[in-house]
Amino acid sequence: MDLGIQGRWALVCGASKGLGLGCAQALAEAGVHIVLNARNAEPLAQAAAAIREATGVTVIEVAADVTTPAGRAQVLAAHPDLDILVTNAGGPPPGDFRKFDRDDWIRALDANMLTPIELIRSTIDSMTGRGWGRIVNITSSSVKSPIGALGLSNGARSGLTGFVAGLARQVARQGVTINNLLPGAFDTDRLRSNIESAARQGNTTFEAARAQRIAGIPAGRLGHSEEFGKLCAFVCSQHASYMTGQNLLLDGGTFPGTF
Repeated sequence: MDLGIQGRWALVCGASKGLGLGCAQALAEAGVHIVLNARNAEPLAQAAAAIREATGVTVIEVAADVTTPAGRAQVLAAHPDLDILVTNAGGPPPGDFRKFDRDDWIRALDANMLTPIELIRSTIDSMTGRGWGRIVNITSSSVKSPIGALGLSNGARSGLTGFVAGLARQVARQGVTINNLLPGAFDTDRLRSNIESAARQGNTTFEAARAQRIAGIPAGRLGHSEEFGKLCAFVCSQHASYMTGQNLLLDGGTFPGTF
């Protein structure tokens, strides 16, 4: 399917690996030029080189921390007129909320709520001015079904979700859509790290802890970053112009509700 976005420019954050990389690869396959962002320069350069070789699109890699004003300025300077924005940041650590202090909450809000809002604020007016734009926020299935140990993530990401719900309706007439992708258990470095931690705490093996995690997923497997990226590319496509303000859950059927 031709997604109708060839020649557009996208900024994809957290894109040196995992879900962000999956989104960048899928957009590049659709002919979109990419500003590729992550904190660590070496894996970012490797990812950029692989995308260039596979697709032939222009890829500008920017190693910067977008949770800081300087990092955002560096990333946004790479290309002045972005058509697509994909925000993405790793979630804050789990824990008992009684042990979280103000600094813990501020760090969570900065990474998972305020940084996406700042990136949206910096790009949305040029999108509405041109009459076309796509904004996709990678959040978490915990927005739909809160996870007890992830209080920081539940709170910060839900704040972003509420903000997007209002803004999306304000810019829809100007051809700009804003949607959120809510991943469940995907086979990424972060999930592997979480499973390793669970294995240590449960005094079991990684393989056993991984099998236990998969047993709770109706699809019977973990998700893959490639399939996540394909949905992201579709949401950014010309064909998704009538969908905005939505939270799209990708969890292999784990959430048990009807709605």
